[in-house]
Amino acid sequence: MSKKSKKLIKYTNREFNSIKEGLVDYAKRYYPGIHKDFSDASFGSLMLDTVAYVGDILSFYLDYQANESFLDTAVEYDNVLRLGEQVGYKQPLKPNSFGIVSMFVLAPVTVAGSAPDTTYLPVLARGTKFSSTGGQIFTLIDDIDFANPDNEVVVATSNAQDGKPTGFAVKAFGRVISGELSTQTINVGNFTRFLTVSLSDPNITEIVSVVDAEGHEYFEVDYLSQDTVFRSVVNKDPETRKYVPDIMVTTSVPRRFTVFNRAGTIFIKFGYGSESSLKTDNTTHPSNVALKMHGRDYETDITMDPSKLLETDKFGIAPADTTLTVTYRTNTSDNVNVVTRGLTGVAQPLFIFKGTATNAAKISSVRDSLEVVNEEAITGDISLPTVSELKQRINDVFASQNRAVTANDYEALVYRMPSRFGSIRRAKIMRDHDSFKRNLNLYLLSEDADNNFITASKLLKNNVKTWLNQYRMINDTIDILDPRIINIQINFVANVDYTQDKLEALNAAITEIENMFEAKLDIGQPIYITKIYDVLNNLEEIVDVTSVKITNQSGGLYSDEMLNLKEYISADGRILYAPENTIYELKYSNLDIKGTIR
Repeated sequence: MSKKSKKLIKYTNREFNSIKEGLVDYAKRYYPGIHKDFSDASFGSLMLDTVAYVGDILSFYLDYQANESFLDTAVEYDNVLRLGEQVGYKQPLKPNSFGIVSMFVLAPVTVAGSAPDTTYLPVLARGTKFSSTGGQIFTLIDDIDFANPDNEVVVATSNAQDGKPTGFAVKAFGRVISGELSTQTINVGNFTRFLTVSLSDPNITEIVSVVDAEGHEYFEVDYLSQDTVFRSVVNKDPETRKYVPDIMVTTSVPRRFTVFNRAGTIFIKFGYGSESSLKTDNTTHPSNVALKMHGRDYETDITMDPSKLLETDKFGIAPADTTLTVTYRTNTSDNVNVVTRGLTGVAQPLFIFKGTATNAAKISSVRDSLEVVNEEAITGDISLPTVSELKQRINDVFASQNRAVTANDYEALVYRMPSRFGSIRRAKIMRDHDSFKRNLNLYLLSEDADNNFITASKLLKNNVKTWLNQYRMINDTIDILDPRIINIQINFVANVDYTQDKLEALNAAITEIENMFEAKLDIGQPIYITKIYDVLNNLEEIVDVTSVKITNQSGGLYSDEMLNLKEYISADGRILYAPENTIYELKYSNLDIKGTIR
């Protein structure tokens, strides 16, 4: 064995200083007669610094790559998402916001003058567009029939002489969703396994349809191994349509795709098979994969036998030599939550009048009279979860395994609700202590345009309840409630050295507290007052913190909820506990952090 092969190398040296020290020691030990000048100004020191620099960088990136390969240590958002996808987590697209709006039209009177002329009461077709004061576009989800006898009708105008009505105002309600529909055409060449295409719009909330040039429709699935989907079909039965507007049916989908987000770009991924494989492979019918589950007379996603989902190994059909037309819904604003009475503009109405409506002047008058307003806030759009929140949701999703048994299972499923139905900022589920049954209380919170907590709208709550219904235990009942939002103010007193600038010390202290509360608290999460002391005492400008007090802000711009905080402070004053249905919020950090520097 050669002499050089016996030389000692310290493989534990990982950073610049230790690498350089090892190189110097190596040179002194094995090359004492060749190089002796190790001063900082020498050429040899330059070479050693260069090698140590390269070694330090390589070591850093090796450690970085290793850390980014595991969920617990990953810090890059996209890497956390990729790791989450490996265990079944899917990051929703941009969320929609949902709401209910009130719509008014002015109808002419009948010949008798005692009632509105229903001939000129139109149907406002779904797809009608409204606009908010902030410029957001909303689309009507359902057809609204102003001739429905359940609508509210009041006298709007009357004759000044005899007091007889000359016009009636008709009020109807309808559901709206944020955004508007757009399309993009994509030319597809030769057959490619697992074809992946990108969409140009970064604000997509949902893929409505994908159709090729031959008229074949492709359906979105959670995973390419999923061979069946639930489709909504319009209920044409006039007797039941009022209560059940749509009917859910299971459909076999050999043509399918998944959607995922990478660094703000939306991608669509198709399957492995070709059109020729579709002709030769047998695709199973949904009736052959449904499991008979005890106590249920309906089918859900989890009643499918995974072993029978596919009778083909192609994971769906990939389009080839065609043109795809992708229709999607996209938000027109970064935040599409709207305050109460903030949606008042009629952007693009779609009227349908009866064939017997022939008076052009009356038709034009009804068209021009359309007004809209939201009588409650429109919510559902939230900011993206932080990396730590994302990791927690991924762990919960893996544990839930698409069923709701524990409290964590329910919360994980709430956060997994498809973005097209809206999104929830905070969710907390608890057993109802006043019930002898398996009743659950689910507390939900949404966000306003300033990323502050607000209660979720009725429509958003209904979407959540419908979503959870397919996963809940058969004997579980769910009540969706509003938690108490307690807005707080933090007051502190600190001492500084006489050489320090008081204003600079105050600004530094306020900034540190702002950073501490940048991540929103959870429902029922306590505030550790000792952490505020620690954060402030770690500042170089501050010698000692003498007092930290938390008070309740209410009324005006704040929540109306009040809470006697003294009852929830621990005996040693170190922790401010929160009732299980309560959340603390530092709403305006520039106003609600006050300090005194002595």
